[in-house]
Amino acid sequence: MLDSELEEIIANLRTLGADDADVEAKRAETALPRSVRETLSAFGNTRGGVLILGLDEGSGFVATGVRDSAKLTADLASLCSTDMEPPLRPLVRTHRFEGVDLVVAEIPELEPGRKPCYYSGAGITNGSFVRVGDGDRRLTSYEVQLLIANRGQPRDDEEIVEGASRASLDEDLVANLVARIRKRHLALAKLDPEMVLRHTKVLIGDHVTFAGLLSLGRYPQEVFPQLMVTFVHYPRVTGPDADGTRFIDNVAAEGPIPTMVDDTLMALRRNMSRRATVRGAGRTDTWEYPETALREAIVNALVHRDYSPDSRGAQVQVEMYPDRLVVRNPGGLFGPVTEENLGEPGISAARNATLLKLLEDVVIPTENRTVCENRGSGIPAMLAALRAARMSPPRFSNRIATFTVTFPNHTLLGEDVMNWIAGLSEVGLTESQCVGLAMLKSGEILDNQSYRGASGLDSRVASEELRDLVDRGLVVQTGSRRWARYQLPGQLHRPAEIRRPERRAARGDRRAELLAALGDEERTRADLMERTGYTAKVVSHWLRKLRTEGLVEPVGESVRSPEVRYRRIGKLVPDEGGDHA
Repeated sequence: MLDSELEEIIANLRTLGADDADVEAKRAETALPRSVRETLSAFGNTRGGVLILGLDEGSGFVATGVRDSAKLTADLASLCSTDMEPPLRPLVRTHRFEGVDLVVAEIPELEPGRKPCYYSGAGITNGSFVRVGDGDRRLTSYEVQLLIANRGQPRDDEEIVEGASRASLDEDLVANLVARIRKRHLALAKLDPEMVLRHTKVLIGDHVTFAGLLSLGRYPQEVFPQLMVTFVHYPRVTGPDADGTRFIDNVAAEGPIPTMVDDTLMALRRNMSRRATVRGAGRTDTWEYPETALREAIVNALVHRDYSPDSRGAQVQVEMYPDRLVVRNPGGLFGPVTEENLGEPGISAARNATLLKLLEDVVIPTENRTVCENRGSGIPAMLAALRAARMSPPRFSNRIATFTVTFPNHTLLGEDVMNWIAGLSEVGLTESQCVGLAMLKSGEILDNQSYRGASGLDSRVASEELRDLVDRGLVVQTGSRRWARYQLPGQLHRPAEIRRPERRAARGDRRAELLAALGDEERTRADLMERTGYTAKVVSHWLRKLRTEGLVEPVGESVRSPEVRYRRIGKLVPDEGGDHA
């Protein structure tokens, strides 16, 4: 970590007034606090993080420093390597900050097959923690067991179900499955139905498997009463209404998985309304939520949830509020899949591999389509449907015991937002940049990941477009690397006395406006910020370009000084052939 990055992190902590999910500060003047063990475990089990020793959260993140950085570094390294199981290998460095020494450790997240990370002195159950918000929470015994089970390939879906028999299966679903299997798999084309069911592990011997009962059973809830989908439509964003109205609609979707998917979608259709979306010069009526996105979220929740014995008393939950739709299932993400790489090509893992393989050939009764494709295409299809509907990407929340998908209920490019963007008088904004601005306008968090999800762009192009928004002064970047976030500046206006050029030399080019603001005077960066309404970063960026092109020069002071003044030494001749950014 660079000194400048540490300065930015601490500045963000001071602005927030608290630690965040990725950063933990501790006073630690002479020795490691006992709570360091919990933080090391939590970072290792979550997504890694930064531990800063010598920074006092209790006094507003004052840099109190450490007295003996070499000793503290050695103690921390020893704790990570000998007392944490499995051992952690952090990158530890001493930084000089505000006249004192800070010890900064970058803690990596452990691979899924090595979790949970725990303090060996307390044991795996009492010594395992996870990062929640800005704090460390001890894992429950269920969460610990789930992490241990995820080290390998779970086989809960191949378990033989006591109390179920061949007669427990729906004959129509079985007949459709056998016909599709025979048609798609030549090696199984001549087998009798019973052998097909055995080859697909619907049956093991004469016994029905868990996967077989959930996929093809007449009524799996006879054996597993809670393995269903519950749908609740709440009247308020906080849930039940103050007048005692608990819900607008309440549905328990039961039966095999294809029937549960079908019934849940019917309940959603019944409770959704339609609205207008701006598309070019026209408007289109669409559902509140794209059905493709809803179907993929429900199927993923049923197919990828945890089916271990400890979770069979928990349902998949679908909750509709005026401002959002939430789909929640037991069990977090499995294998190499994380919140950050969800939907990326080649990133896929199946907790319930036998169930997922079987559902490739099980048809949803009313749709004449199979439940899933088993190609890792669910999340990309969900994101594509939301982009087509001009909606925000969903928010994914991965916890060890649960995974949640939240769909915000708003059209990003509605008429009001399009009028607001038009009022910015920006030339050459891409559609994805308009979507990014609309996300910020609606109060959402914007970073590289959420921007990629909303636009479908790769990381490089997304970074270029975000930098262009910063250069234009439309957004302000805070943080860097994994902490980079973007927000709207406090004011998006320019003083009326500075006339905007009718034609820009290139997309996002601010040179002409800065030269106009300079006029025939010598002005500081602060003067230019006041006259243009741009942020310090935007003004500095374009002053560097103007200096390089020989159009302005500093007067007197070093360019690093905030008091340095600039003056014009030439005339701007726009290059109409390309972007200078």
